[in-house]
Amino acid sequence: MTGGHDTSSSSSSSPALAARAGNASLLRQSALTRFLIARVGSITAQQVLMLAISWHMYDLTSSAWYLGLVGLFQFMPGLATTFVAGHCADRMHRGQMVAVCLAAQAATATLLAVSTMTHIVTRDLLLGLSLVLGAIRPFQMSGQQALLPMLIPQTLLARSMALSTVVQQVCVIAGPALGGMLFAIGVNALYLTCTVLFCLSAVMYALIRYDYVPPPREPVTAATVLAGLRFVGSNPLLLGGISLDLFAVLFGGATALLPVYAREILHVGPQGLGLLRSAPAVGALCVGLVLSRRAIGSRVGKKLLIAVAIYGMCIVAFGLSRSFPLSLVLLAISGGADTISVVVRQTLVQLETPDRMRGRVAAVNTLFIGASNQLGEFESGATATAFGVVGSVVLGGCATILVSVAWSRLFKPLARRETFTE
Repeated sequence: MTGGHDTSSSSSSSPALAARAGNASLLRQSALTRFLIARVGSITAQQVLMLAISWHMYDLTSSAWYLGLVGLFQFMPGLATTFVAGHCADRMHRGQMVAVCLAAQAATATLLAVSTMTHIVTRDLLLGLSLVLGAIRPFQMSGQQALLPMLIPQTLLARSMALSTVVQQVCVIAGPALGGMLFAIGVNALYLTCTVLFCLSAVMYALIRYDYVPPPREPVTAATVLAGLRFVGSNPLLLGGISLDLFAVLFGGATALLPVYAREILHVGPQGLGLLRSAPAVGALCVGLVLSRRAIGSRVGKKLLIAVAIYGMCIVAFGLSRSFPLSLVLLAISGGADTISVVVRQTLVQLETPDRMRGRVAAVNTLFIGASNQLGEFESGATATAFGVVGSVVLGGCATILVSVAWSRLFKPLARRETFTE
């Protein structure tokens, strides 16, 4: 691991960083710029890979149930690896840890390309590799989340979170669109493109430098590994924010069912699927650009809960829509609302957590995000089987609205939070 200066405290304690904090441009933060460039390749590759796997699975099975299983199989391994990943993120060089994860995903994409070219790809292979991806992802996400606050002054953290979200959403737009175009060449082209992008991003992450000294050795026990869970559980604001994402997206996510909407309801095919997957990112990009220039200054808790409610309303309307343009607009608005939620929650999590705990708290956050996304995809597939595709989406959106109302009552410190640095 590369050495450096002591980082036992948060990045805001660095005089050099604090001196640049005033009116500094985010893009003048060289370490942040390298981090964002590395994210471009990795997120684009992940978006293309998941689009390919979901369409490949539906092409093989024509079943919403198996689309849901892809999400479930990506979630289950995280239950076993998430807390270990958080512990590793607090003990290792975080950039190099993320690089190893991306190299492993490159190997997975290569295997998918080879199996497709040799015509041995099956439903079970796709599910098995979904397990592998699910085991890797907690290590990557814990490392990424804990790395960003080390690269910039604390006073720029909220704007940096927003800019990172902008970069993510640009890739979420470009990834599915790129995947849709590559489908014209063949699914092999998608998998090989993922391999190249993962490898380039792994190199970039490995080259990121920040002040790092390995922490003092301590026994690896259940207490140290699960310290992040106890920390979140003892902080109502963090518990409310992280669990809000879990239940809101668990019920309100419709991503797993987009292939069904593209083929059977909106009749737009794989190219239309790419646009549907990209539409939330368009709204997220617009809102993220605004927040990267000017952070939310007041009533952050109330705005967080309102954004979640708006997200749920958009999902309900999307579920009922039979117009492709209207569906795109609704998904775009939902993406904008979700970006407000993401930026507020992630900024509060980072500011409320000391650096020595950031990896393990990020692991808890990763577990909840994984549950909301991957387990949410399984929930969508299961409820679609029981109530139909439209019924599943509409009921999920209604549940998200109810979650927003309930959390305003259950977690008063979150609802009443006025500013980020309160």
